[in-house]
Amino acid sequence: MARSSAARKFDHAPSIDAARRPGFGGGKPPPPVRPTTPIGSNAWLGMVMLLGAEAMFFAGLIGAFLVFRLGSAVWPPPFQPRLPTGITAINTFILITSAVTMRVGLRANQRGESTGLIRWLSWTASLGVIFLTIQGFEWVRLIHFGLTVSSSVYGGLFYTIIGFHALHVFGALIWLMVVWLKTRYGAITKQNYVGLQICAMYWVFVVALWPALYGLVYLY
Repeated sequence: MARSSAARKFDHAPSIDAARRPGFGGGKPPPPVRPTTPIGSNAWLGMVMLLGAEAMFFAGLIGAFLVFRLGSAVWPPPFQPRLPTGITAINTFILITSAVTMRVGLRANQRGESTGLIRWLSWTASLGVIFLTIQGFEWVRLIHFGLTVSSSVYGGLFYTIIGFHALHVFGALIWLMVVWLKTRYGAITKQNYVGLQICAMYWVFVVALWPALYGLVYLY
């Protein structure tokens, strides 16, 4: 029995599976799905958030200083000792140099030179200790000359802003010594450097913050 024309057309119709194939009928296959890569490690992102919070904290301290500074006809107040701008300028240079040695240490680690990294971390830590030592010596002299936290708003603001920065440098210095020890025992390598990276980020932050505080508190 002859098959109907409808049945013959059905034989030439594409199968359902063929219709589902990519590119059937001249269509283009869907583009491949690209895997998403994070912009940084969790530790890196956490450090960025911490630095943002620290920046807001010091912005609040700077804002309070400006309120009192702009509202005072005479600054510093009478009978208050002047801040040691000269020696602090040298101290500023010392702290900025520590950021350079930290950067050189990071490059040494990128080349896989653990000995060079240990050496430059030692230089960075030494410069941080020198900075804090000079700051402490100047504070002792200022207290001896009558500038204390309770002597005036001027003294209170000075020790609050500069003291908090020194506390941050001290904390960064302890962190740096931990990284130094981990490097000596092989825990910090060219492949495993996250701890070094976030420590360097924090160190550079406290270094970059200091020239702004020096110019505002000591020179303005």
